[in-house]
Amino acid sequence: MSDAYSPDEGVTANARRTEDGKTIFRINFVDSMEMYAEPQVVADYLDVHPEWFTRCAHPLKTEPLGENGYVLIVGRYGNFGYEIEPKVGLHLLPQDHGVYRIETLPVPDYIPAGYDIDFKASMELVESSNQPANRELSLPTMTQVQWNLDLDVFVQFPKFIQALPHSLVEKTGDALLENVVKQISRRLTRKVQEDFHTSRNLPMPKSQKRWPF
Repeated sequence: MSDAYSPDEGVTANARRTEDGKTIFRINFVDSMEMYAEPQVVADYLDVHPEWFTRCAHPLKTEPLGENGYVLIVGRYGNFGYEIEPKVGLHLLPQDHGVYRIETLPVPDYIPAGYDIDFKASMELVESSNQPANRELSLPTMTQVQWNLDLDVFVQFPKFIQALPHSLVEKTGDALLENVVKQISRRLTRKVQEDFHTSRNLPMPKSQKRWPF
């Protein structure tokens, strides 16, 4: 999730075939974003997700799902002539001592066509004082929103895809999933940062973009 990446951010992906013939793509993504405010101010913003989630997720389509859930339509992706348009329900759990968790939420009356998604993410607010950027801006405190995503995507490929070398399918799928996660994360982080700082009349953190796109 970032236009401003932390030194320890990273994305790793690996795939394997399950006993029932599905291919599972697993990805872990670690990242952070900077907020020029105290943790409680950031928490007050994040706690009221109906006021920012849909707006910041745009252009991805979102629909409310229950009290703390959303249906997120990720977009159309694929390769080798096979495409899917993932739709996933996300449950934004209430804050627990500065930690936020997001889990997969079943979407009523929706049966995924050839795929399934298991989404688990956590975000933690960490106060970081006396940063050089803060001193330059005369701001006493910066809060790091540190987060970790574990994502499993199960895909039942059609026979013409299964006929391809499995190593090729795994490598291509891993690369595609990495790019999807990084691109969506990058956009969402930038929008959340802009929305938060603009709404509080605070200066934006400088971009430290590291991914080459």
